[in-house]
Amino acid sequence: MSFSKQPPFSSSTATTTVEPPIATSLSAIHPDILQSHVLTRLDGLSLFSAACTSTELNSLASHRDLWTNICHSTWPSTNTPRIREIISRLPNGSRSFFSESFPLTTGLPANLQRNYDYPSELISAVDIHYKNKPIFSKVVETETSSAWFLCSPFRIDMLDPKDTCRTPIPNSGTEETCHDLVGDLSLSWILIDPTRLRSMNLSSHKPVSVQRHWLSGEVHARFATVLAAGERGTASECVQCGIVVTCGGGAQGGEMDVRGVSLQVEDMDGVFLDGEGSLGIFSAGFEGKKGMSGRREIEGRKRYEMFLGRKRERKERKLKKEGTLDMLCVSFGVMVFFSLGLFLWLR
Repeated sequence: MSFSKQPPFSSSTATTTVEPPIATSLSAIHPDILQSHVLTRLDGLSLFSAACTSTELNSLASHRDLWTNICHSTWPSTNTPRIREIISRLPNGSRSFFSESFPLTTGLPANLQRNYDYPSELISAVDIHYKNKPIFSKVVETETSSAWFLCSPFRIDMLDPKDTCRTPIPNSGTEETCHDLVGDLSLSWILIDPTRLRSMNLSSHKPVSVQRHWLSGEVHARFATVLAAGERGTASECVQCGIVVTCGGGAQGGEMDVRGVSLQVEDMDGVFLDGEGSLGIFSAGFEGKKGMSGRREIEGRKRYEMFLGRKRERKERKLKKEGTLDMLCVSFGVMVFFSLGLFLWLR
């Protein structure tokens, strides 16, 4: 038995079909299609990237309605009359607001001179999402020119003590809830200077820590941004803008409420800054550089851990110094005691 070596298709009968070239230029696509059916499906970062690829896309991606929709979908709090009025006064409207408010704020170099006028008012636009769905949104205006504000410990609360906000967050009664919230919860705290039309985001986007209180059972999710301070003239001096979301209530297996959302500023000695000190930090932060937009969570956690490490080292040095002083005091006391005893004995 023999097998033929002839290929299944003979070269004499094979035919080749050449497809007509397909136009790949964007000019072949109607601008209305790109704007209505393509660009509207992009988030803010993707839209910025698309705008950098060509002159035509840059023009289409600059449409105000696109950025207005992106801001409203990213931060529902921006769809309030007060925030809309502020955005309308920006050079490029919602596009300018997004570029300032989305990235992580890094603050200014610590040795840079600060000659900024403090804002007379601060506006906080806060949005909390659970599994990418909004569960809390609120805008609070804070007057900052009174003597009481400047001298008192700085703190902004988004909820009154008796107010709560129902959420779909389940209360398992175990540490599993804390573990899940690290990935499921996200927060944006946009701080706005309405006079000079400046804004920055003080949140790490994702929690840097989630813990359950041992006594009350409430869950505390902490978000943070570390800003350069430089009050002592060193590049390592920094402060933590800490945001704490408190969730509690509901029987085990039920749904928890948001009971508190607050912002405070803490230095490396563990001291909370007063209003005047915080305004100095914010004024510098408004003018500061913005971090990489796509690495907010990683960079935010990295800088928070760095802050905790430096804070711990400073505390250890302080305790060591105090311990040395205590030993010197004890030694001096012993010397005085024996000298006095010797003096009395010789008499």
